Amino acid sequence: MQEGITMAKQKVGFIGLGLMGRPMALNLLKAGFEVHVWARRSESMQPLLDAGAHGAASPAALAEAVPVTISMVADAPDVAEVTLGPNGVVQGARAGHIHVDMSTIAPGAAKEIAAQLAERGVRMLDAPVSGGEVGAIEGTLTIMVGGDEVAFQEALPFFEAMGKRVTYVGASGAGQVAKACNQVLTGVTVVAVAEALNLARAAGVDPERVREALLGGSAYSKVLENHGARMLARNFRPGFKAWMHQKDMRIVLDEAHRLNVPTLTSAVAAQLFNAVVGSGKGEEDSIAVLQILEAMSGANPET
Repeated sequence: MQEGITMAKQKVGFIGLGLMGRPMALNLLKAGFEVHVWARRSESMQPLLDAGAHGAASPAALAEAVPVTISMVADAPDVAEVTLGPNGVVQGARAGHIHVDMSTIAPGAAKEIAAQLAERGVRMLDAPVSGGEVGAIEGTLTIMVGGDEVAFQEALPFFEAMGKRVTYVGASGAGQVAKACNQVLTGVTVVAVAEALNLARAAGVDPERVREALLGGSAYSKVLENHGARMLARNFRPGFKAWMHQKDMRIVLDEAHRLNVPTLTSAVAAQLFNAVVGSGKGEEDSIAVLQILEAMSGANPET
């Protein structure tokens, strides 16, 4: 066990260098790990190479070079491609290799990919995150992990370099269930904050002062504090893109449907994120839901 942990501290591979993946990989470099990287677009790799990372020609080549690989990609088909595809991790990994997927995908998909990797001797952890781009940059992500607990302990040094709160939740897929629950709370709360600020504006009361009052009471939340401030500033630059929140709420509803569990407020939030994406604002932050509610109210605060 100790030898595995020592190996994990030395080398790690990172797949997917987008909005979240790039700063996460940079934090691994800052922590002193030898980081190897791969991305579909070579230009995405350059900032990491400039910072001292080693480039790889494919996920398979990456897995040949390191005992642990991490992926941070868009959805389950992307995870399957970089792990199980013709040039995937499984093609280069040795027995005992750990693959950590930090994307947000359906729990069932995570379990299926983990089972196929296990047949080839690769241990997979599903470890989705919360905290957005800011958390990725600052290394303060919340990380929720499912899979083999021994593999979790071996990978823990990596998690601690990228996140502030790291929780082992349970068996394979449990991390993704925790993330789905997280998205219930964040998705619904983003919509609730947008509704509250839009109501204040419609009533002719300063939304900024309303938010200030609410921050001092039981309505306080980090979403009200952080996302609410960005709503008031009309700052819709993506920290977490609306299409990503739409995708995550689809996962919530699909899982609820599979389990016959009612998720009523999640369904409403999901429809509003559908409207955000349908209105052409999918690349903006999910707080653009405020603009949808304003439009439904007949208001145009931009003018």
